[in-house]
This record gives sequence, C-alpha cells and structure tokens, in this order.
Amino acid sequence: MKINLDRESRTPLYLQIKNQVRQLILGRVLQPGYRLPPERKLAAALGVNRSTVVNAYRELEADGLIESHVGRGTVVKYVPDRESGDEAYSTVQPPAWKNLFSSRASRMFNPFISDMLELVTSEDTISLAVGVPAREFHPSEDFNNIISGLINKEGGCLFEHGPTAGHYPLREYLAQFMRNKGIQAGPDNIIILSGSQQGLDLAAKVLIEPGDPVVIEEQTYMGAIQVFATAGARILSVPMDEEGMRLDILEQLVSRYRPKLIYTQPTYQNPSGITMSGSRRRDLLRLVYRFHVPVIEDDPYSELCFEGGPVSSLKSLDAADHVIYLSTFSKMLFPGLRLGWMAAPADLVRQLLMAKQLDDLHTNSLAQWAVNKYCREGLLQGHLEKVRGEYHKRRDAMLASLAEYAPSGLRWSRPAGGFHVWCRLPEGVQAGSLLAYSVEKKVAFVPGGIFYANGGGKEMFRLSFSRCSPARIRKGISIICDALRDLSNTGPDHKKDTRHVREEGQLF
Repeated sequence: MKINLDRESRTPLYLQIKNQVRQLILGRVLQPGYRLPPERKLAAALGVNRSTVVNAYRELEADGLIESHVGRGTVVKYVPDRESGDEAYSTVQPPAWKNLFSSRASRMFNPFISDMLELVTSEDTISLAVGVPAREFHPSEDFNNIISGLINKEGGCLFEHGPTAGHYPLREYLAQFMRNKGIQAGPDNIIILSGSQQGLDLAAKVLIEPGDPVVIEEQTYMGAIQVFATAGARILSVPMDEEGMRLDILEQLVSRYRPKLIYTQPTYQNPSGITMSGSRRRDLLRLVYRFHVPVIEDDPYSELCFEGGPVSSLKSLDAADHVIYLSTFSKMLFPGLRLGWMAAPADLVRQLLMAKQLDDLHTNSLAQWAVNKYCREGLLQGHLEKVRGEYHKRRDAMLASLAEYAPSGLRWSRPAGGFHVWCRLPEGVQAGSLLAYSVEKKVAFVPGGIFYANGGGKEMFRLSFSRCSPARIRKGISIICDALRDLSNTGPDHKKDTRHVREEGQLF
C-alpha cells in the first residue's frame, strides 16, 4: 500500500492519507478483507503522529470503507459495484450513518460481545472468554430425532405464526418446572423469549424512562448494563461481598433515589460466581417490600450446580409479586436456541406482550415445539445430570491449574456452579495489558472493566471454563500466568507449595 504525502500542501496530512487509501479501495487495488497496517506501524512508515493515522482511519470508517475488530485489526469493508457501466456511481459515498444515529443509539456500547464471539470461533484460540455450553455436549442427535418426528407428524403447523406469549404447551411445562423449584406461576404468567436478553430489553422498554434510577450489582452481566444504558437509565451500582449484594449500601441508595427497579443475579452470578445467601435473599425482599421496588431476578445458571445443593430463588421466596423472573435454555442446552422465558405478574405480562409484538411478534415456533417435546420426554433432566458432572470437572481443572501456575498476588473465586471464575490481579497490573499479551499467544479471556457500569474493574478479569477441555484449560491458564509474570516481574515461582497458593488465591 503506497502512500505519498505532500507536506507543503494545504490539505491536512490525515486527509491525504484518507483520500489515497479511499482511491485504492474504490479502484479495487485493496479488496474487501484486506488488512490495513496497524496505526502505529503506518504512522512510523509515513513519519507522522499516530493520531494522524487514527483520524484518517476514522474518516474511512465513517464512509463505510473499512471496519475495526478486536483481535483482527482494521480491514477493508466495502467496494462499490462498477459492473453497471455507470462510472459516476463509483465516486458516490455512502451516507454518513454516524450523523443519522438516534440519541438511543449513541448510548449503545462498543460491540465487545460480537468481537468475543468471533474469537471463540477461532479454532487456534483457547477461549476462556465466552461462557456457553461446550459443543461436544450439545444434544444434537436428540434434537435431530425430535425435529424430524415433529415435521413428519405436525407438518406445516411448525412453520406458522404462534402466540406472542409463546407455545402454550411449553408455557405449561415451564409452569410445572418452576413449581418444582418453589415458584408459583401459571402459564399465563409466562412469556417465551428470544433469549433472556430480550426479557431485559422488554422490561427496560416497559418500565424505564430516561433518567430513571436502576440499581445493579457493582460488577454484573454486560448485556444488562448495555440494555439499561441504552434505555437512558441512571445506573447505580452496589458493591458485593461473599454473600452477594451489600444490603447496607443498597438501603442507602433505595431510600435516597427510589429506583425504578433492582437487577440481580443471585445464583452463580456472572462474572463473580457469587451466590447470594438465603438470609441475604430474605432481607433483600423485606427491603424491596418496604420501598415497593420491583426486582428482576436473572437466573441462567441455577441448574448448573456443582456443590452445596440447589438454592431457593428470590422468586420462590417472593410472597408479594415484586420479583420478575428470567431464565434461559441457552446455558442448559445450547446457545443457538435463543430461547428463554420470563415469569411476571399478570398486569405486567400484558404490557410486556404489547412490547414484544413490536419486537418480533413471537419467538421461533420450531424451537419452541422442539424444546417442549424434548423436555416432556424427560430428556432435559438426564442431559443436565450429565453436563453438571462435566462442567464440574472443568471448573476443578481451572482451579487446579490456577493453584499450580498462579504467581504471587493473583486471587480467584471458587464458584459452586455456573461457568465463570472471577480473578483479581496483583497490584499494579491491569487486565487490558494482560489480555494483549495473552491474545498474542492465542488465549482469550474477558477483562473486568466491561462488567462495571460506573468505572472500575481494571484489575479484575473473568475466566470461563465451560467451552474448553481440561487439557486446554490447563494450557490456557499456564499461558496467562506466564504472561502475568512477564508483566509483573514476579519470576517463575509457580513451583511453590500449592496448598499455600490455594490459601493465597482465594478471592471469595
């Protein structure tokens, strides 16, 4: 890629770079997918400041000609079609889309989730970044048989529109499934969702006005932060201890700000792995009853329990309809289902259904019929028993690897279920720097900052063990810990007594 700069020209250098790269793209010299030089490398080659190249790339990205991805760099995105024979169209620029975005769009976060999903699909990367079921545990054969049988028996019914609330037999099954967990909800209290993420979005649309206070745990699911921020909520975060959300801080915030709702993951919380104690759950309900604040209980992991036995959900303890319950099949079965559900009081359900009609009319019919059949044949419980044991082994492999390889100062949690281990780095080391080292060695994890709505978490990071075999977990942890030693200059001390490391490493 040859670029010539005229330093005596009145045209700014960044525009000269932009215009020449643009012509190379429009002239098809640079094809879609071509990786442009990194900003620092191109700046050094041209003898300009890095900010000059950054501005040029931003202009090209605004024109829709290039795009940037975490872990992939900056690549050519768009080449106009010149086969029509009208050369005039080759110089027409796309709309300046960024100038057309709504104020709601401007509150959306950077596409970190999409970038992480791209990393997990890379076969040569050990991804400890994404907490999703392992592909080798997907019940593919069962679903193949079920879907084939349904198509033969039900035919075109599977491909018709369905009720916005969801397939009624599936809602009936879920009502019984939740009753077995102590949750009293009938089919008419249940909405089938296109993933539990949709439930958060619907609740935000129905309940939150811009500027409304919303309380979350200090570190929490990044998707929830994104939903509430996009809705324009004023996000208030509450620190956590080993028993969950600190109610002394929560009471201060609730009494002062009267929040519109509280969002919590009380069981195997993402990212921390913390499970709220039973007494803390009951005290939380007493507090919200006193101030009449609704609670969204997000519960994707409670069926993935490894030790300590099942815990009572907030919803099962709720005697006054203050709790909105969310869960999903995506963590129990496989993520591509995009099938979750919400249980809520009848008055709220009616309004949520009106909002859902504007979203997608109804959730995928074939997926609902198939999951209902799968569950009613008793296959779900057998599958869960199998994967609990497998994920337990993977959690233990991660904890053992951390105990073996961790340098001094690294601390981590010991979750009793779920998919995640939460780590704190030694003083002076930031997770972003460690990630940059690790990605070069083909290992990925999630830096802690993205789990914090109001800043913080730079010294934290999340490791997810569900996707990788014990051998790959061990290799990935070894590489991360070696990278950490390089950053912190602690030296190769991983051969110390592992009993001491376990005691030192305990975070919660």
